[in-house]
Amino acid sequence: MTIIENKKESETTLKVEGRLDTTTAPQLESKLKECIKGINQLTLDLSAIDYISSAGLRVVLLAHKMMASIGGKLKVHQPSPFCRQVFEATGMDAVLTIV
Repeated sequence: MTIIENKKESETTLKVEGRLDTTTAPQLESKLKECIKGINQLTLDLSAIDYISSAGLRVVLLAHKMMASIGGKLKVHQPSPFCRQVFEATGMDAVLTIV
């Protein structure tokens, strides 16, 4: 998995590429904890995710909760077709802001 960070003032975008699973989810969780300081909007670009497991879903939900706890907003940008299918099957599409 690759994470590309783009920060502009109080907004950060993380483009996540590859597999988001048990092996790689801790890497994204660590990056999230590091990058949310001082921002009010976080965008997760999941357009290049090949596979997402329950561990990956947990980290995406954690990002949502972390941003809500500081009064910020999480947006999930263009999830890959596989991601979108998983979000719909789990009901996370109703919880997350998907753009």
